[in-house]
Amino acid sequence: MNLKDHLVESLSKAVEDVFSTMVGASIVPGEVTFENGAPDAHDGVLSFIGLAGSWAGTGCVSCSPVLACRVCSQMLMTETTAVNEEVLDAVAEVTNMIIGSVKNDLEQELGPLGLSIPTVVFGKNFRTKSAGHAEWIVRRFHWDLDTFEVRICLAPSEHPVSLQPHAFGQANQMGI
Repeated sequence: MNLKDHLVESLSKAVEDVFSTMVGASIVPGEVTFENGAPDAHDGVLSFIGLAGSWAGTGCVSCSPVLACRVCSQMLMTETTAVNEEVLDAVAEVTNMIIGSVKNDLEQELGPLGLSIPTVVFGKNFRTKSAGHAEWIVRRFHWDLDTFEVRICLAPSEHPVSLQPHAFGQANQMGI
């Protein structure tokens, strides 16, 4: 299996597992596309998380404000009707679980990978751009009438990061 196919399969499994376990929802896989360049303008919630190691890149989850509120409501078992801190935290946590699962799956093939903390953006008519020219794998999912999108961009690292556990332990002991 090539890396693209492996990523698509891993993304699909991760999203379906996270939605069934954490959100209590059945999500339907949609189309897969491969995109280069900057995406169109966004309205809604985007959550990014970085991957680093011998391969590096970014994972991204995007959805409408309505779907973000719905995810939060299901996860926290509360009624949320407007994007607030809890909604942004819920989307960040879903991103962390999905991309973290993909990372764990890919490590068998690509070696150790590190994961950053998620960064969440919410607004109207904004654009994002990633440095570099790698291709994005985009997988869409449907939850009733709304669309949930997961993107991942991964390429061999020009400057591989050492992910030795003792290095993280030393930084933790220094209060970093």
